[in-house]
Amino acid sequence: MSPSNTFPVVVVTGISGSGKSTALKVFEDLGFFCIDGLPAGMSAKIAELILKEDAKYRGLALGMDMRQLEFLDGWHNALRDLTDLGIVPQVLFLEAKQDELVRRYATTRRLHPLESQSLGLEQALAKEREMLGPIRENAELVLDTTHYSVHDLRRVIQTKWTAIEELGRGMRVHIITFGFKYGVPTEADFVFDLRFLPNPYFDKNLRQLSGLEKSIQNYVLKSDVGEEFEAKFLDFISYMLPLYADEGRYRITLALGCTGGRHRSVSVAESVLATLKKKGYAVTIEHRHMELG
Repeated sequence: MSPSNTFPVVVVTGISGSGKSTALKVFEDLGFFCIDGLPAGMSAKIAELILKEDAKYRGLALGMDMRQLEFLDGWHNALRDLTDLGIVPQVLFLEAKQDELVRRYATTRRLHPLESQSLGLEQALAKEREMLGPIRENAELVLDTTHYSVHDLRRVIQTKWTAIEELGRGMRVHIITFGFKYGVPTEADFVFDLRFLPNPYFDKNLRQLSGLEKSIQNYVLKSDVGEEFEAKFLDFISYMLPLYADEGRYRITLALGCTGGRHRSVSVAESVLATLKKKGYAVTIEHRHMELG
């Protein structure tokens, strides 16, 4: 078994102020050896040293971001050096909406790494988001922390990363259900509006249930329009994913939305989840607004 299978190396990165320090603490609790603020060029050397102590640690988590001036310049060299060791690092990318990041900076009174006399906070955040775009594109997991408390972020990372580890490498599909009235997930590659499906909300006996319940799934998907849509939608998703895999994409995020994110989106998402698992995809699911809808 190669080192990458037995000793995972996770790079925690993303937009400044999005919660990377909290994420590293989660990995520390999971038994990882964690280092924050590491220059990218030192990644392989640190991994090689810690690899000798792999009996003591579950893995290595490295916090990297724009605080290190040579982060982007050294990123590709770091990937090459780690690959030479037989390690394929996994990337967790954190981000948040602009207004929330500005609020967090105002609260902490810290300077953004790219801020200067000629570049204000909002401009610095926009520039950072643009510069980190290629890394975000290939990350194993992208999390928008806008509406997460510290405890929420800890729970989500712990659950999702454990699932990703267990599923192994290959094409990964992350499914998010959401309510349009709460906002569309910014990390989605595809957004599907399911508000045309029958809505259990208007049945007082079903309103308090969720799409995890069989009665709700039957209400949504066993109608004439529901059955036809489910068959065509599953066929479309099954057709589309291999094409993206052939193009070198190994992470796709599907966002399925209805009004409140409780009934229709959850019902369809659970059907997609079951189908993709049967087809052998590494798939995770997040019902973002189910308890709010």
